[in-house]
Amino acid sequence: MRTLLLIFSLIILFVACDSTKIFEDFTDLDEAFWHQDSVISFSFVIEDTSRPYQLKAQFRNAQTYPYHNMYYRYTLKDANDSVLSEEQKQIFLFDPKTGEPNGSGLGDLFDNSQIVLENYSFQKSGNYSVDLKQFMRLDTLHSILSVGWRVEAVE
Repeated sequence: MRTLLLIFSLIILFVACDSTKIFEDFTDLDEAFWHQDSVISFSFVIEDTSRPYQLKAQFRNAQTYPYHNMYYRYTLKDANDSVLSEEQKQIFLFDPKTGEPNGSGLGDLFDNSQIVLENYSFQKSGNYSVDLKQFMRLDTLHSILSVGWRVEAVE
């Protein structure tokens, strides 16, 4: 009974610590290859337009990733497919001087996230989508295991 109570308490603690999360999802890439023509899309709903949000791109890579950085492009759209924001971004998956992996990791896998839009205000409640595409000018980008998107409410 004590073990069950401890597990229940831990679950409540973890849920309470992430109260700003509005949306989070990941897409696993087949065989850890992100093809240049592969667009990864996420759809999410914004209900409260009175508060600002942080929008984050998330990446899981293996230590065998051959570069220290990665370029990608995001496109944020509303329900009518109108582009609200679009930009090419760069994320450093490894320290360019030391070669040490950035982000949090376990074994040879590392998770990195980058704020794409900070304190972003949505004008209307409703459905939104984002497209992510690797922009490394390679047909196939190796050792990227999954790509994600997260929306957080700013408190």
